[in-house]
Amino acid sequence: MPRRVVLALVADIHCRPEIIDDLREGLAPVNDDADILVMCGDLCNMGRVEEAKALTGVLRTVQIPMVAVLGNHDYHSGHVTEVIAILENAGIHVLRGTGCTINIDGTTVGFAGAKGFCGGYGTYCLTPFGEQGIKRFINETHDDANDLDACLQTLHTDYRVVLLHYAPIKETLFGEPPELYPFLGSSILAEPIDKHGCDLVVHGHAHNGVEEGETAGGILVKNVAMPVIKRSYVLHELDANARTRKGKR
Repeated sequence: MPRRVVLALVADIHCRPEIIDDLREGLAPVNDDADILVMCGDLCNMGRVEEAKALTGVLRTVQIPMVAVLGNHDYHSGHVTEVIAILENAGIHVLRGTGCTINIDGTTVGFAGAKGFCGGYGTYCLTPFGEQGIKRFINETHDDANDLDACLQTLHTDYRVVLLHYAPIKETLFGEPPELYPFLGSSILAEPIDKHGCDLVVHGHAHNGVEEGETAGGILVKNVAMPVIKRSYVLHELDANARTRKGKR
């Protein structure tokens, strides 16, 4: 039987000089609180190299495994390649339509991660029809969904967790203006999740949203943007004895 694994979850750190001291203090207990630190995008405020360096300076004291996806802010300054290199050199698994497996005392946790993108939800989801600009826009979302599909097919681990920045369901967006929903995520991203199943989906991006919702297939989704959780991380326990995973294994 797999052991319990505790995840420390956070998104939308938006690292910048004025939050460094608070961030360092907030993350201080994480080695004792959790087995893995999970970060779901917008690690940097404007995607600057110096912000990534400042963040990894704070994370230098973190001794547990770290896994992350990027967010839209991490791309803004055009230095995403350098940002990724800084994060990876600090020991962070940065997932870009890829997966990784972390072993905790013989229990395996598989992560499938992508930034995700926009598009809307359900019957109001954008489709790749008409102008090339529309097709390019929504195909970026389909590309990330296809990457998640491929990752989940290959993760044969005790637990499986999906990381995104953009929201795969609209239920965690409640509190945001409805007009923004199409730009905060897409239900296209939820399709491979419900197809293959997992134990948890984590995202950020929606600063005014709510913390929990479910996919159409009943899989728990957590929005862990710092403005939502109002602390440096929130804990989530993966427990095989209490598992309510839905979808295919």
